[in-house]
Amino acid sequence: MTDSKDLQSLRTEASAILKKARTIVFKVGSAVITDSLGLKKDLMRQLAKGMSTIWKMSAGRTLVLVTSGAVAAGRTVLRKLGTEPDTGLSARQAIAAIGQGLLMQAWDQSFNQEGFATAQVLLTRDDTRARQRYLNVRNTFAELFSWKVLPIVNENDTVSVSELKFGDNDSLSSLLANLVNADLVVNLTSAPGVRAEDPQKNPSAPVLPFITNISSIDITKMCGSKTNLGTGGMFSKLRAARRTAQLGVPTLILPGREEGIIERVFCGNELAGTLVFPASKVVTRRKYWLAYQTDPAGTLFLDEGAAKALLHEGRSLLPGGIVRVEGCFQKGSLVALRAEQGEEKEIGVGLSNYSSQEILRIMGLKRHEVAAVLGNAHYPDVIHRDNMLINAVL
Repeated sequence: MTDSKDLQSLRTEASAILKKARTIVFKVGSAVITDSLGLKKDLMRQLAKGMSTIWKMSAGRTLVLVTSGAVAAGRTVLRKLGTEPDTGLSARQAIAAIGQGLLMQAWDQSFNQEGFATAQVLLTRDDTRARQRYLNVRNTFAELFSWKVLPIVNENDTVSVSELKFGDNDSLSSLLANLVNADLVVNLTSAPGVRAEDPQKNPSAPVLPFITNISSIDITKMCGSKTNLGTGGMFSKLRAARRTAQLGVPTLILPGREEGIIERVFCGNELAGTLVFPASKVVTRRKYWLAYQTDPAGTLFLDEGAAKALLHEGRSLLPGGIVRVEGCFQKGSLVALRAEQGEEKEIGVGLSNYSSQEILRIMGLKRHEVAAVLGNAHYPDVIHRDNMLINAVL
């Protein structure tokens, strides 16, 4: 997990990363700040104190807080009223509406005690998917940063439907890392860090202090199931960390319930949790946005030659290399790319120049044959290289 570097050199690099980070996205999971009795306000105040401490210690530093917990807080209110809420979508959205105000109020009071104002930002995937709205959100964050106001972000569960949801706040934090040009993501979780093996199979597996090459890890094999209170678990945290690593942004996964954990790590140089280092080869912010702003609407399966051309030769995807189409999608949709055979089956994602119905008509054909089917007004590529991210983390 740490390649050939020795522990001391990794500690030195880690210390430099924490010290130099100017824009930090903190993500707090519901399993950290809620329990069966509702919000753990004392712990929230403790975390707010820690974040405020490192905010004050660097004049040019800005923070963003992504917080879960609205649904858990709302459910507790209903139980106090003698109502056991349903688990369906509409019930979950209504529960979030009850709990969101309580969650925001608790954070606002906690940061006010440290001398900072807060701003609530509720997002759906449409806010990051539509380019103009994405830019509007980014401008809002820039204004809040200039005023030294802390944006507190959550998914807008009350209005989100399945196609507009981020899936979990770990995914949301990875998208925000791009939106605010973050230098570091700090994911506060109920676990002590990332264990070397699935803790459900080996409870005594040691915590990895560093992961230097997260792309080489089988995170499905390493991680256990989702938490009871949240929707993520370590799998979603590592998936998000793997995405931000592609962007050149490291992720620090910390045990959020431990007293003074933020100050101990940032101010006391304590080795705690797991630091996921950025990838050696980073992607552009545009390609990152392109790949993760929505889920793929379908899948294109490629022959061996096309897969090799995309993975190793930097080529665009031509119709002749497609052997199978899965799903129904429109022109301009994001689609997944997979090899029909071979070990490297997951290739990446890209924006399709054609609908699924059109691809079914032209797949396997050469360029002049495509013209005969679709006429001269067609694209030479099904997906151009500039609109493709190889090795996307899905």
